[in-house]
Amino acid sequence: MSLQIVILAAGQGKRMYSKTPKVLHCLAGKPMLQWVIETAQQLNPDAIHVVYGHGGEEIKSALNHSPVNWILQAEQLGTGHAVKQALTHIPTQSQVLILSGDVPLIRAETLRGLIKGSLPNEKKPAPLSLLVAILDNPTGLGRIIRNESGEIQAIIEEKDATAEQKQIKEIYSGICCAPAADLARWLPKLNAHNAQGEYYLTDIIAMAVAENLPITSIQAKDIMEIQGVNNRLQLQQLERVWQKQVAEQLMLSGVSISDANRLDIRGELQCGQDVFIDVNVILSGKVSLGKGCRIGPNCVLTNVVLGENCEIFANSVLEDCVLDNNCHIGPFARIRPGTKLAAGCKIGNFVETKNAVFAEGTKASHLSYLGDVTIGKEVNIGAGTITCNYDGANKHQTIIEDGVFIGSDTQLVAPVRIGANATIGAGSTIRKDVPEGELTLTVSKQKTILGWKRPVKK
Repeated sequence: MSLQIVILAAGQGKRMYSKTPKVLHCLAGKPMLQWVIETAQQLNPDAIHVVYGHGGEEIKSALNHSPVNWILQAEQLGTGHAVKQALTHIPTQSQVLILSGDVPLIRAETLRGLIKGSLPNEKKPAPLSLLVAILDNPTGLGRIIRNESGEIQAIIEEKDATAEQKQIKEIYSGICCAPAADLARWLPKLNAHNAQGEYYLTDIIAMAVAENLPITSIQAKDIMEIQGVNNRLQLQQLERVWQKQVAEQLMLSGVSISDANRLDIRGELQCGQDVFIDVNVILSGKVSLGKGCRIGPNCVLTNVVLGENCEIFANSVLEDCVLDNNCHIGPFARIRPGTKLAAGCKIGNFVETKNAVFAEGTKASHLSYLGDVTIGKEVNIGAGTITCNYDGANKHQTIIEDGVFIGSDTQLVAPVRIGANATIGAGSTIRKDVPEGELTLTVSKQKTILGWKRPVKK
């Protein structure tokens, strides 16, 4: 029997107070809907169907790389109506797993248990299987109604529940699994005779009971994985739950973290042993930190690879770059895309690099811009050095060979090549290639104006 997954993502999300569709709001740097799609993919289904409505084209554009079948719910008439739109794309001999696009932390392990519980066996047909939970405060959620024998009889939505039913702690998560053939029989029978005026998917429970079909339930072990997001406060709460879980896993694997509540991981992170991460660090995209790396406070790393024993000092920003072992960056450094540093390089405070390749042991300790440049081994870049790489229309390359010493306040007007072991005098503007091993400077003669007086304030 094939597995088909339907993800409901058509809701407007009015309580988000946003022009952005609710399922595109991000948790840990990734849209909520993407979280659900990626979890669904772990189950190896035959197909994933996303039912979209409000902000549909924006949703499709944001997630057009996802291998899903997009299904439009032109009118948002409830969850039952949404599943009905998808059912026409699903083979009759299928198990259908129904997920919510605003429940981002649902785990594949939990869903596997739900699917297993819904498969037919020799004694019974394929049952309807529900993911449920016990909550201290179930306000706003559909309640599970059971008979004296503990059998599920119905699900009552909050707005339709009596005062007595609202006291029930067991809730329906919005996630279920059912045979496609049964859904095809039940969904056309739904009506909108309820407080919301919508076609509730939960009404199929009573239909299954009426047909004397088995209904099973699986209880979520962690209630946070079934928490839906209706507003920005709930989204932030889930964000902190996830961030803390990841931080705890890192610490148990040999990473030191100053404060798990002040670390943001917004992508994929790999860490070697004895990595240290200080407070207020943001790690986005794919980040790899080699053994013994130290990340100082207030640093932002996006798509960064660090070799072993690198140190990133406070308030530095690194993006799309690769650093070999024993590199030192910052404080207050900006390493932009295309930067590659070989082992033992140093980029100091208020230095910016872009499309810059440094060979072993090269240093730019302070106050420099180094863009579109290739630098050899053991080069010293003096304070205030600038590669003038842009002529107003095109970018040009600067090449600095091994062993060069560049004095402070030097401008290198590209395209230009500095030969090996050359020395550039402080304050020079270099417009032509510099020969190997020679001193080159463009400083005008110093003079003193005798008798000069400073202006006096009036």
